Amino acid sequence: MGDQKNLLLAILASLVILLGWQYFFEQLRLEAEQAAQRLAAEQTLEGEPGEIGPPRLEPEDGQDIAAGAPALPGDVPRYATVEDARQASPRIRVSTPSLHGTLSLTGARLDDLTLADYRVEADPASPEVTLLTPKGMARPYYVATGWLSADGTIDLPGPDTLWSTDSTILTPDRPVTLSWDNGQGLVFERRIEVDKDYMFSFEDRVINNSGRAVTLFPYALSSRAGVPETMGFFILHEGPIGVLNETLKEYDYGDLMEEGPVAAETGPGGWLGFTDHYWLVSLIPAYDTPSKVRVSHARKDGVNRFQVDMRGEAVNIPAGASDGVATRVFAGAKEVRLLDSYEAAYDIDRFDLAVDFGWFYFLTKPIFYVMEIFADFLGNYGLAILLLTVIIKLLFFPLANKSYHAMASMKKLQPKLTELREKYKDDKAKMNQELMEMYKRDKINPAAGCLPILIQIPVFFALYKVLFVSIEMRHAPFYGWIQDLSAPDPTSVLNAFGLLPWSVPELGMLNFLNIGIWPLIMGASMYLQQKLNPQPADPIQARMFMLMPIIFTFLLAQFAAGLVIYWAWNNILSIAQQWAIMKKDNAA
Repeated sequence: MGDQKNLLLAILASLVILLGWQYFFEQLRLEAEQAAQRLAAEQTLEGEPGEIGPPRLEPEDGQDIAAGAPALPGDVPRYATVEDARQASPRIRVSTPSLHGTLSLTGARLDDLTLADYRVEADPASPEVTLLTPKGMARPYYVATGWLSADGTIDLPGPDTLWSTDSTILTPDRPVTLSWDNGQGLVFERRIEVDKDYMFSFEDRVINNSGRAVTLFPYALSSRAGVPETMGFFILHEGPIGVLNETLKEYDYGDLMEEGPVAAETGPGGWLGFTDHYWLVSLIPAYDTPSKVRVSHARKDGVNRFQVDMRGEAVNIPAGASDGVATRVFAGAKEVRLLDSYEAAYDIDRFDLAVDFGWFYFLTKPIFYVMEIFADFLGNYGLAILLLTVIIKLLFFPLANKSYHAMASMKKLQPKLTELREKYKDDKAKMNQELMEMYKRDKINPAAGCLPILIQIPVFFALYKVLFVSIEMRHAPFYGWIQDLSAPDPTSVLNAFGLLPWSVPELGMLNFLNIGIWPLIMGASMYLQQKLNPQPADPIQARMFMLMPIIFTFLLAQFAAGLVIYWAWNNILSIAQQWAIMKKDNAA
């Protein structure tokens, strides 16, 4: 657009609309869902006399499940290290190409896992990422399955039950079977399998030799203590999550602490768990099994406990018979293609939504797939970003050409525009009338120059989402000093742009002062592109636009390096295209 004031307003308006839609409408939607869920909880959780509600918190914490009385753990850390916790109870070693850890025979809990392919830092020597942590430590995080009963006379396996096992190691080729006899004629068996990635299968079976029929209710839960550290960004959900009744449900830790448990009835299928930035622990019932679910919070002695659980329908086991249920547990990294494969293989409803692609899902996920294809071909996600930018520029090449021709025409009219503004500086109405007549006479659309910017903004946000939420971008290197495309440029004037042997210091509120090399390249490219555009006749506006490259340099300095590289490369390609057109139109 020739009028730079209108261009600025268009950019700012687009940003406000996109951010506003993502934030405010999403907030309203979540608040409405939470209100409906609270109402449903008031109407259904109390239940009819004798009805068993879903476990609010883990049965091992001692609450009366049938009455639904809340219970609080108040765990005091007993172990300083994971190794101390491992030594306190007999365990089965878990060893797969993707997971390392142990499973406790006391309580038969999956409570000790690290991710073999992911490190805490980009350094390959860094420790493996810890996903699950045993009870007795400061922040236990684990998965358990079991049985509930309305009959208080049945002795059921609990958190202190010591199970026997037929193997001391669990691998993709060696499942394990745990067993426990309650001494009342019921034998409980639990067969556990794991694949080469992150999917566990728990098959709980009861053999009834008691001489009478029994009715039990299967449950599965995931429990974690402490308020997890989150990114705190509204564009990323971290916390309890699931797809229930074919609808994505997201629950905030803060809301749970303030408002208490949330419950929902769900039909067959679905899933429920905890999501972190890159990791997921999820309970997945059989696709044809309805479940009653609950998301809970409790606090005692300063300890917060969050839990997601699901209780299945009654299982009636006649005397002399056996029956059981199967539950899958995903515990690992949110790799997009892996989630897609599990969704297809096990009929898991919209399992890919565990990756928060957001409102621009229709754009972000295709962009991710294209980038992954390019990265496989080029061997580098940074090069994939550069190639993706070229493809996007080619797709919009005709539209951009039209816009740049309009801007070239506007630039040739710059002296006349300045003359009109000076001539009618005291009569704005007359000046606008003369401007419109000039545009009409010269067949110029002053709005045409805005189109490339308006089109680029959704792509910018979609790429930002991909870089921010996709684990595939985590610790993905580029070249030179960029070893993690999902993190900010690690150089700064404070470490002589990487020449001094220390990392960029955290400056809190002043962290925006840490400006790396790529943000400076981006700012310089933005300045050069701006010089090709028609300049405002108003000196105040001109100065404002001169400041924009500086403002964006500081603003993007803390964004993912991959996003800054995309922006800088896009600017360079735009400069080349725009300069060629202006040269052709004698406007350069």
